[in-house]
Amino acid sequence: MEWSYHFEGEERVLSPALVYYEEILAENTRRAVLEAGGAKRLWPHIKTHKSPDLVRMLENFGIERFKCATLAEAEMAANAGARHILLAYPLVGPNIGEYVKLTCRYPEQTFWALGDDLGQLAALGETGRKYGREIPFLVDVNTGMNRTGVPMDAVLEFYKKASRIPGISVKGLHCYDGERHEKEFSQRLRQTEKTAEWVWKSKQALTADGFSFETAVMGGSPSFPCYAGMMKEAYFSPGTIFVYDAGYREQFPDLPYVPGAAVMTRVISHPKEGYFTLDAGYKAISAEQGKRGCLVSCPHACEAFQSEEHWTFRMEPGYEKERPEIGTVLYVIPWHICPTTALYDEICVVAGGKQKAVWPVTARKRKGKRG
Repeated sequence: MEWSYHFEGEERVLSPALVYYEEILAENTRRAVLEAGGAKRLWPHIKTHKSPDLVRMLENFGIERFKCATLAEAEMAANAGARHILLAYPLVGPNIGEYVKLTCRYPEQTFWALGDDLGQLAALGETGRKYGREIPFLVDVNTGMNRTGVPMDAVLEFYKKASRIPGISVKGLHCYDGERHEKEFSQRLRQTEKTAEWVWKSKQALTADGFSFETAVMGGSPSFPCYAGMMKEAYFSPGTIFVYDAGYREQFPDLPYVPGAAVMTRVISHPKEGYFTLDAGYKAISAEQGKRGCLVSCPHACEAFQSEEHWTFRMEPGYEKERPEIGTVLYVIPWHICPTTALYDEICVVAGGKQKAVWPVTARKRKGKRG
């Protein structure tokens, strides 16, 4: 059944606007907690929403650990009360010093780092010692995406060398498998089984040689249910599933989540017969993957083109009379919610069919507080 994204009072909301639906977010979270086997096993990524209000909502479900990609996101998570914060991005250059100073400002919370370069890791350890901090660290593993991480066949040697760097406390492995695009769950499961077995064997080898291995952070949203069923002591780091989007809904039909965000837009013009234009250009919805989103309740409208502030559709032949009138409020489910959220300063939050709150997208800024 298609969710109705309309709400009472929408006529007073300026468009385009980003809208989150609290009941859907809560239900998605409940499903994730159940899938994980408990809230304590989740280490969700916050890049999807960048919102302290949503962090606090997840904390109310018992989630204590959060993963982030920027210093601004890490600071936001700390201000929202997160107990464990993993900056899942290589620290280089001046970001090393800013990260360590950030950990000093929040001494009651545990900050984790990751990386794949011994030189930068040595710099992190040296800076940590300068400030009296020992940095919990996870080795970033390249499971096949080839974006960041130590190649799997070099991880054991890297792990041992990293464990000898002063100021660093190596705790385990971070295995994000962004290459998992298999639509069929069974195919995804076979691939994740290989990674899970490799992690288990790596842990056995390292502990046999006297090295500490306490933590494995596994996967993203598509692979999360696979790992959850086979790795009882690992943490799992989905991100998109809490808000969800049209892209994951189409690419991974086995995932039981519902899109909990929409871009509210209005029809602003009828430029020719059978055509209509929305006030949602690519400055209002992410277009980096080619597909922008799914227009709700207009099954016979086809994209014509999009520009910075405009998005034009045409009605299929025979359906011209169903063209929405100028001023009509429509909703688009973003294809990719993470960069779409980053386009907005605030989120309109709907609960019970009414606007409940406005959440700031606090960590949209790239820079956090300077030390």
